Amino acid sequence: MSGPQNAGRAARMVRPHRPAVAVWGLALWLTVAGNLPLWQRLHELTVGSSRQPLLFAGIGLLVAGATAALLSLAAWPRVFRPVASLLAVIAAVNSHFMWQYGAVIDSTMLANVVNTDVREVRDLMSWSLPLTVLLVAGPPLWWIWRRPLPARAWFHHAWRNAAGALFGMAVVAASVMLGFQDLAPLVREQKSLRYMINPLNAVYAGTRLALDSLPAQTRSLEPVGEDARLGASYHAQARPPLLMIVVGETARARNWGLNGYARQTTPALARWQAEGDLVNFSNVRSCGTNTHVSVPCMFSPLTREEGGDRAAVHENLLDVLHRAGLAVLWIDNQSGCKGVCARVSGVTMRDAPVPGLCDSGECLDEAMLEGLDARIAALEPERRARGVVLVMHQMGSHGPAYFKRTPPDRKPFQPECTNNMLSDCPIEHVVNAYDNTIAETDRFLDLSLRWLQARAASGAYDTALLYMSDHGESLGEGGLYLHGLPFAIAPAEQIEVPMVAWLSPGMQARSRASVDCLRARSAEPLSHDNLFHSVLGLMHIETGAYRPSLDALAPCSAERPAAIALARRG
Repeated sequence: MSGPQNAGRAARMVRPHRPAVAVWGLALWLTVAGNLPLWQRLHELTVGSSRQPLLFAGIGLLVAGATAALLSLAAWPRVFRPVASLLAVIAAVNSHFMWQYGAVIDSTMLANVVNTDVREVRDLMSWSLPLTVLLVAGPPLWWIWRRPLPARAWFHHAWRNAAGALFGMAVVAASVMLGFQDLAPLVREQKSLRYMINPLNAVYAGTRLALDSLPAQTRSLEPVGEDARLGASYHAQARPPLLMIVVGETARARNWGLNGYARQTTPALARWQAEGDLVNFSNVRSCGTNTHVSVPCMFSPLTREEGGDRAAVHENLLDVLHRAGLAVLWIDNQSGCKGVCARVSGVTMRDAPVPGLCDSGECLDEAMLEGLDARIAALEPERRARGVVLVMHQMGSHGPAYFKRTPPDRKPFQPECTNNMLSDCPIEHVVNAYDNTIAETDRFLDLSLRWLQARAASGAYDTALLYMSDHGESLGEGGLYLHGLPFAIAPAEQIEVPMVAWLSPGMQARSRASVDCLRARSAEPLSHDNLFHSVLGLMHIETGAYRPSLDALAPCSAERPAAIALARRG
């Protein structure tokens, strides 16, 4: 009897799931357990409202119906379990980052994830991530893999899956119609809610990212500034110009000492400003809220409104400078140039570590200055003789492990948060750790300015520096940390960024730019849109791609109108 009994028991153990049970069982689990950050946020927004239960029920049915519709389309015997498992794990990972950092999931955030590197991933790892994955994804994974779906004829699966998807969408439609009076104003006023519906947010973001990225990968970039040429200031020049563009990382304007922050996080720059040649621009906005969007947009010929924040379809500023005949070098201490430096010379600090400055798995920003003269000397001699543009891409204030961005002996603000789970630290400790990184950027810019000043004093170059951060950062305000929120709903902390300019006396004479005039206008609104045209104007590159209205230095340059006229005639 034991043989037949064991056989019957085994048959019962592997009895297939009914497809509708598998689909709706997982959909309901993901709706409840996979969306705890969403339910917490809804509770905060509707606490005390008599209609809170109806709102929860309506949004719950909407999420469950949409998730079930998606799962129904994948309810094929060999497809369902891998797809369902992936969605469960994605929901768990999303829940962790939404809960810990207040992040939301959209296409730009997903693009940031796709383009991250090992260092950034390491900084985001913590004990709570695997725990969250285990608690949120573990039960449904066990349930999904315990039994398969029944194998039947393909047409049976096809009509059943289609019917399941239609039923799920009918549930969505019914929930919207019944709760429209409450749902519509809530979603309209709280746009972030749509990016918190898990895991549908990741499915939508992935689809959007693929649709935006695939066409760009199959087409060549449109040339920009094909008429670019060096202006009259290069004729019989005594010294070539050397411009250093520093692309800051995650520096926000609110914590920038020169902007009136309560702490002097930029003491060295304050001294340079007092000496008279440095200008701080106090009203600057970024193009995006993450590096993947902002860095290409900074160097794009398009403004943000014209599509500079989308996948690049045009060449960029570095291409125009190179085409005009200048030597261009990108030095990276971050996760890459996001395609901006693809057609010019470049070096990554991880491939050229400096002993003493790169001993912890990443380099301090000052490592980019080591051996810089030799790197310039290795550029094409003819181009170098005309002029040089250096781009330094900082590690800067990249989070959440701010404490890793500064050495132990340079931490003026204490105590600092030494945990990459920022929500586990008091906010004042998070701010201390972040402000230490701003002070470190101040030190790096001081070293850069000293290096440039020495080259100008030796008579080798007329030098200048432009610094602009790629985006800002949230430090716990409103429960938000880090950056990457959709631009339309991002707080000012993630969009307002610092910017400074320094011109040596030789560069001031060459460009006819008045530092006093720039200071008088330093509070006027600027943005990433201005970088492309300001650099072309400062470096006196004549091209039809140049727009004087977007040149931040043009109103303070005596000879800029002549250059504009030449560019237009050309």
